[in-house]
Amino acid sequence: MSTQQYDTLTDQQILALASTLLKRYAAPYQGDINLLCRSENATLKITSANHRYALRIHRPDYHSLNAIQSELLWLDALNASGIEVPQAIANKDGERVQKITLADGEPRYAVMFDWIEGDMPTSEVDPKAFFALGAINAKLHQHARSWRRPENFERIIWNHQTMVSQHAHWGRWQNAPHLNADDHPIIEQALQKVAQQMTSYGMSDDRYGLIHADLRLTNILLFDGQTRVIDFDDCGMGWYMHDLAAAISFNEHLANAPLWVDQWLNGYETHAHCEAADIDILPAMIIQRRIQMLAWTGTHAQTQMTLSLGDQWANESVRLCRQYLETDGLPIGQ
Repeated sequence: MSTQQYDTLTDQQILALASTLLKRYAAPYQGDINLLCRSENATLKITSANHRYALRIHRPDYHSLNAIQSELLWLDALNASGIEVPQAIANKDGERVQKITLADGEPRYAVMFDWIEGDMPTSEVDPKAFFALGAINAKLHQHARSWRRPENFERIIWNHQTMVSQHAHWGRWQNAPHLNADDHPIIEQALQKVAQQMTSYGMSDDRYGLIHADLRLTNILLFDGQTRVIDFDDCGMGWYMHDLAAAISFNEHLANAPLWVDQWLNGYETHAHCEAADIDILPAMIIQRRIQMLAWTGTHAQTQMTLSLGDQWANESVRLCRQYLETDGLPIGQ
C-alpha cells in the first residue's frame, strides 16, 4: 500500500468532481454541494430540497473496489441489527460505489450516504460522552464476533507491522512534523516493548476481529438520547481493544484522558466484558496508536487536523513513550 496519503486534488477540483458524480443520481438527490472536510478522503454535504446527504470521494491508493463494497456490507448488517449507521445510496444505475476516471487516467471511487442527524461531541464535553462511546463500541464488537462475513470480504489489516513499521499504512513515524531526531531511540524502545507485549497478547478470535478502528468523538453523533456511529472508512481487522486506544487519538496527553478511559470502560461493560488480559494490554495499545498517529501526521502534514496540533504534540508523544517505558500504568494524562 502506498504511503502517499493526502489527496493532491485541490478543493475546487474535488467540488467539480462531486458535481459530475451527482449527475449520476436521481433528481431527489440533486442539490447544493459543500466541502465538509478532507482527511483520508473528501467528505461533502449535499443539500437537496428536502434532505441532506453525505458524499465521500475516496483518495487513490487506499481501498480497492471490493474493500469499499465490503465496508457497505457490514454497514447493511449493522443497520439490520438495529445499530444505526450511514446507509449507502444507489445511483440511477443501481450502483452504490461510483467509479470515475480522471483526465490523467486515475480511477476514483465515491459513495453517497444518507445524512445522520446528531451533534458531534468534542474533548471539552463531559467525560460521560466516552461512556456512550464505549457502549456503542461494545455493540459493534458483539456484532462483529457473531456476524458471518460474506465470501470475499476484504478490509484493511491493522496489526503492529501495518500500524508502526517502516512500511505502515500511514507512513513512517520518523517523518512526523516537529519530531526531534534525538528522540527517535525513545520511540524505538517503546515499539520494541509494544511488539513483545502484542505478540504475547496474541490475535485469537476473542481479541482480534472486525473493528471500526477510528471510533473517536469526531465519529459519533449524539441525537435524542442515542449514539450514532459514522465514518467506517478505516474499518478492518484489528484488536478489539485498539478501539479504546483510537477513542482518545491525538488527546492522550491531556489531563482528562484518564477520566475518558474509565468512562469508556464503564460504558463497554454495559454490553460486553473486558478480561484482565484486555486491561493489561491497554498501555501497549495506547502508545502504539499514538505512534501510529505520529506517522499519520507525517503523511498528512498539511491537513487541518495536523496543523491544529501545534509544535509540541510530537514532544508530548515522546513524553508518553518515556512514561510507557518507565511505568506499568497507562501512558496518558499530564
